Amino acid sequence: MNSLFPDIRNDRFFLMAGPCVIENEEMPFEIAEHLIKLTNELDIPLIFKASYKKANRSRMDSFMGIGDEKALRILGEIRKKYGIPVVTDIHDAHEASLAAEYVDVLQIPAFLCRQTELLIAAAKTGKYVNIKKGQFLSGPAMRFAVDKVISAGNDHVMLTERGNSFGYGDLVVDFRNIAFMKEIGVPVIVDVTHSLQQPNQSSGVTGGQPALIGLIAKAGIAVGADGIFMETHPNPAKAKSDGANMLPMDKAANLLEQLVRLKEAL
Repeated sequence: MNSLFPDIRNDRFFLMAGPCVIENEEMPFEIAEHLIKLTNELDIPLIFKASYKKANRSRMDSFMGIGDEKALRILGEIRKKYGIPVVTDIHDAHEASLAAEYVDVLQIPAFLCRQTELLIAAAKTGKYVNIKKGQFLSGPAMRFAVDKVISAGNDHVMLTERGNSFGYGDLVVDFRNIAFMKEIGVPVIVDVTHSLQQPNQSSGVTGGQPALIGLIAKAGIAVGADGIFMETHPNPAKAKSDGANMLPMDKAANLLEQLVRLKEAL
């Protein structure tokens, strides 16, 4: 992470956080300002996160976005206005060069982590590539996804743990995967909100267990994660995507303070 955070210390983790998706023109700035204030006070390096569109939804009537270019411009404005790095998801190879104009990190969704053309296209932009571990893969298996990015001449790779499928409607985090993926030699992040999803509900709306966000986050720091990924929203009940497993924005300060103390103690 040196070129993103040249002064990061061993007693600090970095935070990748923001809303699930760009819902409108105002909300992302509200969340970004709140996170910037908190992370400045706690000396936590921040990467602002938001999807510019949601390509993977259960139901046809689910919210997908406000328009690709409009949402990407908002991410670019946040990056420029606040001087912080920004990450967004891409879903197809042709999206890589477009998104790269506005963000610093291209994120590969978990379901797509083995898509060779997508990984190569992301790598060729020269941006950092954050690969989410597939719900169907072990930590050691992610070495091959990393190799694909590096083979394209880009060694700026990160891996994110977000749980494994546990039956049809639940996920479980195997914290051994943090150690296994760190052995690959790249920064490893724990996604403390998506790992608590309860997918494939009969309603077509993903459920979640947000009460356990703190538990997963603390465990991730305790086993040596380099970063924490979380989605947060002023009112998760009204969020247009993944509200069931988001952290309410007013609870972020307390959680981050606990994580900082834990990291310092370790």
